[in-house]
Amino acid sequence: MTKRSRFNPVRSATIPCWVTALAVYLSITPVVDAVEPCRVRVIDAENGWPVPLVTLETTHHVRFVTDNAGVVAFDLPELMGAETWLTVSADGYERKADGFGNRGFRFTPEPGGEHEVTVQRTNVAKRLGRLTGGGIFGESQKLGERLDWKESGILGSDSIQNAVHRGKLFWAWGDTIVPKYPLGLFHMTSATTPIHSLDSFEPPIALALDYFRDDEGRVRNVANVAPDDPGPTWISGYVSLPDKRGEERLVGCYSKIKPPLSSYRIGLCVWNDETANFESIRVLWEEGGDVPKPDPEPVGHSLFWTDEKGERWLLFGDPFPSIRMPATYEAWSDPRTWESVKAPAMPKAPDGAKVKPHRGSVAWNTFRQRWVTIFCEQGGEPSRLGELWYAEADSPFGPWGTAVKVVSHRHHTFYNPRLHPEMTPEGSPILLFEGTYTKTFSDAPTATPRYDYNQVLYRLDLDDPALAAAQE
Repeated sequence: MTKRSRFNPVRSATIPCWVTALAVYLSITPVVDAVEPCRVRVIDAENGWPVPLVTLETTHHVRFVTDNAGVVAFDLPELMGAETWLTVSADGYERKADGFGNRGFRFTPEPGGEHEVTVQRTNVAKRLGRLTGGGIFGESQKLGERLDWKESGILGSDSIQNAVHRGKLFWAWGDTIVPKYPLGLFHMTSATTPIHSLDSFEPPIALALDYFRDDEGRVRNVANVAPDDPGPTWISGYVSLPDKRGEERLVGCYSKIKPPLSSYRIGLCVWNDETANFESIRVLWEEGGDVPKPDPEPVGHSLFWTDEKGERWLLFGDPFPSIRMPATYEAWSDPRTWESVKAPAMPKAPDGAKVKPHRGSVAWNTFRQRWVTIFCEQGGEPSRLGELWYAEADSPFGPWGTAVKVVSHRHHTFYNPRLHPEMTPEGSPILLFEGTYTKTFSDAPTATPRYDYNQVLYRLDLDDPALAAAQE
């Protein structure tokens, strides 16, 4: 008897039952096309401006977050054509609560449709949008809009340092998130823009940062001052100073970091305009060495001040000045010229309660003809590192008058704020500032997609009556 092969050609020519069943299924099942998104736009009820960083959540907990154009591309196939509720939540903006305490709106999304919803601003400051990271116009681009926007290739940037140097505005950030791996760049990333880098001070904003990149076009480190030594490199006290030959030198004070977050070396570094990198010129302190740690250090944010004798000084503060020196490169590079500055008394809120500053910056304001500050409150409510305050003084050394809260967060951190007086016209009542928005150091349950660990820009109008208490 001949043994039959299991690969019998007669059987293999027979159409299997599962193929027949699949053909029947496909003949009676309609092909589902990709869903064209519905455009949902969130605007400020007061001025009609788009509002970035607003979360819209369905009743089955799918979340969308508005981009810099205040837009989300709503694309859930299961809800197209269905009456849908979206809960609205946002720091500094809100919808009126209904009888059950729910804040949101009801609409019926349709493919290719549009819907607009208003929110009421509760912050004094107006949110203009995100400056760094990926997908700044990601939702708009899903809708075929803002297609000319170019991605930087990085997803997150921590804590801005900023200085005008040789006719450009130099930007630098600490730890930087990249797409390819959870560990990113840890020796400062940097970019330049024109000094007046925004065409408008209304959203949507689009800051075109020109990053320093490697030969393959990727954003790179610019401050690996000790390539063979472990740990991140952080630079603070960013400033451009004239040397004795009249040449501008971009400088900073660097720290080499070890776990968890402490320094093991502090030094001074200078930007090399030819290599576009910072280079160490002096080690000020080394852990385990004989030289004591400098106190104070030229860190934080820089400002220039001319005293009653006409002498020009360089100050560093975070937020308030703690150190001063003559405003020259030679003085900055010689610690013997550094002088400590007495800290001012803590500012008070309108109700008389003291407000404990964490970090921030100070600048002269021509419109107010006074020194102004934006600072983060330590141990604030409701966010312990997310409440920002505004105050004024006749001197950068204080005393500072009544402080007014201008930005609040329900949970998230918004730390290391930086004023940008150089970006607005002289005498403008508009004051710009940014800070790092993140879940880190907060009790926020989740990180906000795209926005987490990035810089967000705000606008404060100094002629706003809400600031009256600070301007008395």
